[in-house]
Amino acid sequence: MTGFVLLDKEEGMSSFLAAKKLGRIFGTKKVGHTGTLDPLATGVMVIAMEHATRFIELISDHDKAYRARFLLGRTTDTLDITGKILSEREVNVSKDEAERAVMSFQGDIMQLPPMYSAIKKDGVRLYDLARQGIEVEREQRAVHISAISLTDMSENECEIEVCCSKGTYIRSLISDIGEKLDTGAVMTSLRRIKANGVSIDRCHTLSELEKMKEEGRLEDALLPVDSFIKYPEIRVTAPQAKRFSNGGGLDTDRFGGKKDPGFYNVYSPEGRFLGIGEIDDKKTELRVKRVFVG
Repeated sequence: MTGFVLLDKEEGMSSFLAAKKLGRIFGTKKVGHTGTLDPLATGVMVIAMEHATRFIELISDHDKAYRARFLLGRTTDTLDITGKILSEREVNVSKDEAERAVMSFQGDIMQLPPMYSAIKKDGVRLYDLARQGIEVEREQRAVHISAISLTDMSENECEIEVCCSKGTYIRSLISDIGEKLDTGAVMTSLRRIKANGVSIDRCHTLSELEKMKEEGRLEDALLPVDSFIKYPEIRVTAPQAKRFSNGGGLDTDRFGGKKDPGFYNVYSPEGRFLGIGEIDDKKTELRVKRVFVG
């Protein structure tokens, strides 16, 4: 089965294991995902099955959205509740103060990636170094917080909703909020509610997918590649379709004139999805970016 599955990952499971279990449900070993979630986190994961894995890098970037809870008055080495406690402080923060601190992070900010992350330093992932007790210098990164709000506060525990650019670490954001309040803070839960243009209400849990398999409805959860990766459409002739499927470029004058540079979904005369093409800057040729085999 080739296509994309929208998974609601459960807590306590790595992204790798979630994808592997999904592959077992669908009876395939070839699976890939568009972005990891920590074992502590739940929510949206887009999983590519079989030949759809070749199209992952062509998925358009979108902001991601999260709902996160955190505890004021504590810091840990992992920046979340699972880590080794580094400090504990008294908390005397009002909801208004917390709200102002949270809102101060909206917009373009600089963020230091946590040591417990998958970023590589000299070919080694930071979390592998962190587990050895090694901390290395990291460069701050520019990220964008397009929306952030304090949605709940009960005693020392808060909840926020965040819409942010790709590459934003919510654990680091929460840690920075804690430092802004001079209390420290650790993330206690994280739920990704939107990613790759997909909202959580469209996703299925593993147990739901198991049930769909038992009922013979599993294919209902599989999105065709061209229904998920949508670029402007170009329909070509039968000879052009054959050439494109064999990896050959097409003269743009031969399918209705020059079009703007960029990616396009390419279809045969019958409407069969052939793959993704890219028109060059000179607008003269449609080059093959990915051929679809399904």
